[in-house]
Amino acid sequence: MALFTSPRRSPDGRPPPTGLAGRDFLLLIAAMLGTFSNYTPLLSVVSLWSAKGGSGPGGVGAATGVTMASTVGVQLVMGGLLRRYGLRRLLAAGALLLGLPTFAYPLSSGLGWVLGVSAVRGIGFGMVAVAGSALVAELVPARQRGRAVGRYGIAVGLPQVICLPLGVWCAERFGFTVVFAVTGALSVAAAPLAGLMSGQRVEEGPSEPHRLRAHGGPDRPAGGLRPLAGPWATLIVSACALGGVTAFLPLALEGGTAAPSALFALSAAMIAGRWAAGAFADRAGAGRLLVPGVLACALGTGGLALSVSGVPGPAVLATAAGTVYGVGFGALQNDTLVVMFRRAGPEGHGTASTVWNMAYDAGTGAGAVAVGLASQALGVGGALAATAALILAVTPLAVADGTVDRAHRPARTRGGTSP
Repeated sequence: MALFTSPRRSPDGRPPPTGLAGRDFLLLIAAMLGTFSNYTPLLSVVSLWSAKGGSGPGGVGAATGVTMASTVGVQLVMGGLLRRYGLRRLLAAGALLLGLPTFAYPLSSGLGWVLGVSAVRGIGFGMVAVAGSALVAELVPARQRGRAVGRYGIAVGLPQVICLPLGVWCAERFGFTVVFAVTGALSVAAAPLAGLMSGQRVEEGPSEPHRLRAHGGPDRPAGGLRPLAGPWATLIVSACALGGVTAFLPLALEGGTAAPSALFALSAAMIAGRWAAGAFADRAGAGRLLVPGVLACALGTGGLALSVSGVPGPAVLATAAGTVYGVGFGALQNDTLVVMFRRAGPEGHGTASTVWNMAYDAGTGAGAVAVGLASQALGVGGALAATAALILAVTPLAVADGTVDRAHRPARTRGGTSP
């Protein structure tokens, strides 16, 4: 199966705007590639920049923590913003708010300046993350949504594979200013792509007769927020490890290729996990990979903790552990989002996207701050080991959610699942 298939064309020869291979979904994919090529590498590069300015472990972790705090803060008001401005406008505005402040980092590596710039970028990233994932649900019908979320995951994951390790390497070889200039330009260039979208929303089939509004924002899901609580808790705890690892692995394994190799393996495995989970969800139903995902996250985080604790061959261990965590967290991201979309229903896509992104971003930020603070007493290895134990503790939630959602299998069309 191709990752991005050729769209079926209308009688006038133009590709349809909506659907898995529609023009709007492909524009969304391109916009996500640009914005995440800014956000992802700077998780590590800004931490290194802050350390260069003399910040201790707490300050280094605070750079990521402040970015995620402002991200979550704007996500709390995204419901009203989406109703007023719509998804496309917020996607464009978010790309600009994420990219333009990046050019200001080289002015100072002082902690106060770094935190201020990071806070503004966090607002932009919050808009991009919510609008982007909500557009997935509104541009692609439910029968294709598992694969759409998986392909969306590839778009946001490829920058992690390429740009996360490359950003650290380029900062060391060519200087921080070059990295800030290139990543800023990539996000700014993504803004016009949102304006090229048609603004149409997918029309669901007979089993889901509701037609989504062209300009509306998210309404509250029919069952309230409670059905989303389990996947939210599972995701936020598992994301803590990502924040801690991206902020502190380059410092704990400074010099050589150990940290770049581990971050590359983690990011590549995350893409593979999301893509495979998306294809699996459309065939077997969402929720079945929640438990394996949580267990893989705990095991991988534990291995990363061991790799920074002075054991022989840290590069091999860190790369293997990063791979295990990446596969598990990629599958977990995909499954939790598809489960939330299904539970929220057509009227709650925006809310489900907001809740999911808040869990991901709050977990990433809290993990960076918590690992930084805990490392002062336990060391980075001890802090990551505690994170692994915390992830393992949410396994019962994953078991419960997986059991509930196994009863909801996707309807199959004659001849198999539609492309």
